[in-house]
Amino acid sequence: MNKITEEKNILSENIDILSIKEALEIINNQDKTIPLIINKHLDEIEILINMTVESLSNNGRLFYIGCGSSGRIGVLDASECPPTFNVDNKVVQGIIAGGDKALHTSVEGAEDIPENAINDLKAKSITKDDTVIGISASGSADYVLAGLKYAKKYNSNTALITFNNIDNHIFIDHTLSIIVGPEIIAGSTRMKAGTATKMILNMITTVSMIKIKKIFKNLMVDLKVSNKKLLDRAIRIVSELTKCDYEKSANLLKKANNNVKIAILMEKLQLDYKSSLKKLDFYNGNLRNALKWKFLV
Repeated sequence: MNKITEEKNILSENIDILSIKEALEIINNQDKTIPLIINKHLDEIEILINMTVESLSNNGRLFYIGCGSSGRIGVLDASECPPTFNVDNKVVQGIIAGGDKALHTSVEGAEDIPENAINDLKAKSITKDDTVIGISASGSADYVLAGLKYAKKYNSNTALITFNNIDNHIFIDHTLSIIVGPEIIAGSTRMKAGTATKMILNMITTVSMIKIKKIFKNLMVDLKVSNKKLLDRAIRIVSELTKCDYEKSANLLKKANNNVKIAILMEKLQLDYKSSLKKLDFYNGNLRNALKWKFLV
């Protein structure tokens, strides 16, 4: 298989003798092409999001599985979901070849051991309600392919994100092949392929969380208040949606045990804490439906 990710980029073949500014211009100009390339694949990315929404709506989970840079980006995206969307840290999980050590240290040969992927996924008790998305720039990492093959045995939704043209595998429901071209430094897929991966994963988790009603308008109404910055953001969200001043919004949030949705319901519907919880639960966490006509939306 001809690996585009290993080819030499003719635009940067003399980058070692260029000035810093010239090198930056080459890198930046190459990076500019990535969103335009991804734009041509939005219909395919939608397929991966539909898989994910189906899983999350059925109490399933989303798993990213990858090696090296791909695995680290998957773990990063997964780790951002609990504070941003207030989901349990088991809902979106990143699995990387070599385990936690590989997050900060290269674990040589980890991607070449398929048995490790099977063991890693076996520990997660994969089911038919889960979605497993493999990330492999080359599309050939044994660890990733073995993980997807194992997941399909349990009828999980499976997908592969790659930056090469590869043959389809019967155990992968959808292969997302996005060709961003040879890297500035030949084979260094932490660059264009890595940037594209981060953009795609942003789309998958963000839109999936929107569709399971973790966002109201474009606000993080389900954020987890875990530090001063997020507390301030939560208060400002309550203030914006209730039209209360900052001090009253802070008091509402305190009465709502730092639950932004509950604070909004308490004020807009003039309910107490328990009644607001009950109402939100009745509408399966959907703030828009719980509010009904109290907002002009």
